[in-house]
Amino acid sequence: MAPIHDPIALELFKNAIFSIADEMALTVFRTTYSGVLKDNMDYSTGFADADGKLAAQGLTLPGHLGSVPTAMDAIMRHFKDDMAPGDVFIMNDPFDGGMHLPDIFVMKPLYHQGERLAFACTVCHHIDVGGRVAGSNASDSTEIYAEGLRIAPMKLYEAGKLNKTIVTFLEKNVRLPVQLMGDLRAQLAACHIGEKQFAELVGRYGPEQTKFYLKEVIDYAERLTRAAIAQLPDGEWSFEDWIDDDGVDYGKPIRLFVTIRKTGGHMAIDWTGTNPQVKGAINNTLSFTKAASYCGVRSVLPPGIPNNEGVFRAIEVICPPGTVGNGVLPAACAARGLTGFRMVDCMFGALAMMLPDKVKAAGDGGNTGISIGGYDGQRKPFVYVDFTCGAWGARPWADGLDGNSHMFANMASHSIEVTEAEQPIQLTAYEFVADRAGAGKYRGGVPFLRDYRFLEGEGMLQVRSDRRDHRPFGLYGGSPGAPSENRLDPDGENRLLPSKLTMTITKGQVFRHILAGAGGWGDPLERDPAAVLRDVRNELLSPQKALADYGVVIDLAAWTVDATATARRREEIRRARGWRDVPKVQRDDPETALRRAAE
Repeated sequence: MAPIHDPIALELFKNAIFSIADEMALTVFRTTYSGVLKDNMDYSTGFADADGKLAAQGLTLPGHLGSVPTAMDAIMRHFKDDMAPGDVFIMNDPFDGGMHLPDIFVMKPLYHQGERLAFACTVCHHIDVGGRVAGSNASDSTEIYAEGLRIAPMKLYEAGKLNKTIVTFLEKNVRLPVQLMGDLRAQLAACHIGEKQFAELVGRYGPEQTKFYLKEVIDYAERLTRAAIAQLPDGEWSFEDWIDDDGVDYGKPIRLFVTIRKTGGHMAIDWTGTNPQVKGAINNTLSFTKAASYCGVRSVLPPGIPNNEGVFRAIEVICPPGTVGNGVLPAACAARGLTGFRMVDCMFGALAMMLPDKVKAAGDGGNTGISIGGYDGQRKPFVYVDFTCGAWGARPWADGLDGNSHMFANMASHSIEVTEAEQPIQLTAYEFVADRAGAGKYRGGVPFLRDYRFLEGEGMLQVRSDRRDHRPFGLYGGSPGAPSENRLDPDGENRLLPSKLTMTITKGQVFRHILAGAGGWGDPLERDPAAVLRDVRNELLSPQKALADYGVVIDLAAWTVDATATARRREEIRRARGWRDVPKVQRDDPETALRRAAE
């Protein structure tokens, strides 16, 4: 019987498979062991058709899910003709479908009466996969072989039988085998839930109609994506941004350069001109560069488009091999998250030239990775991994968000109480920091700081951060955000640390990380004085900074704005800066830019 095209049934089917992907995500959340998963929620789930094409994604991380197609391609390339019911595949090799070694993919083909109809897909960031440093996430590793276990695409289960050799090999080469195996079981449980619910779906629709609708959901997303892209202006736009350094060659900036070419219903994202791959571990895989590119484009398209392979068909991503966006062996890539996040910002810069009224300024630079690992007095290992971010760039219609995860990560914040109960760490401060958001008609998101006090005798601290020398840019008159900071013992020695580091930390020492402030949007002198007063009253902005950046004079005794003095001060600032045209991009404060121009 030929498949029937029923639009209402298709909509119900689409919602069903997306619900399955969400239920898989909830299964990981409820059953996993490690804090980076159960608290940070650094994992993703998806659902693919029989050919491995992503049909649905859970409400999880764009960075992972844009990478699932590459991982599925690797599985299909190796095992397309060697699959059977009961097989489960595992992999993490960045040079054969993966991203970086902590991200382990588990995929299960789903069968009905001996015919493969779909795949359940999961990817989780595992707290440790071996390597030279606890947490397997150091910025200063210089080749993949130092970063941990590299798992080629292989069968973890074959015809329902567990490969105990693989399990033993994994357990003997990681610092926390109980957590690793517990997290892998959470992935397997999610695949089992996906399999069970998909079987119910097949029972309802039948295998032929199910295959037809899986294909149609993907084709439907492609049609919507091409139609939405066709509504955007044709043309070419480029943007340049810089990563401070790679954590090995300190002070040597790394260029990111993207060109967007749009014609009709097709968009090409070309990263030609991006820096050659570097010694440090911030090299991207092409799959993660694709994910960053898709995330940027997807953010300016209508919200009703299903997130699946159909979206990706309309977006071509180009990045030459041997660059920081497409590393080749033996490139280290454990800290590749930094580059991916910064590529999203670079995408926003180019898209802001294309669509000035739709795109936000730069955020805090993506999540900062902080790992602390070592051994307690009984030689028992511990590993704490935290990814923290929280400042969105200002939008053309509203302030940037404060304390909200970067859209490429969509991750939660660790519970302080759980962290202190499980790890030899106290979090002694977690608070917003005043005067660091980029000024604008709409200000950037306000960053926060976190203080980590170490309680064991000795451990290894790893930090992956950026936006120290190259601040989050402001758009269309908005000022850049303040730079990030890393400090050791802020109430004592207060030593300034590099943006990327691997160092020994001892009992009682406190590490402080301050996120970069997000960039502003629009002329700060056009900001509503009442909004400036509100930020001062909320201790997000000092009266001095309100005067310097916004020209707003505040009567602190009455908590009111002096309208006459404010108008006069704003006119003085306009004359001093002498803008002929509003700058599209600002990477320095206006007074700094004026001083450099004079020099």
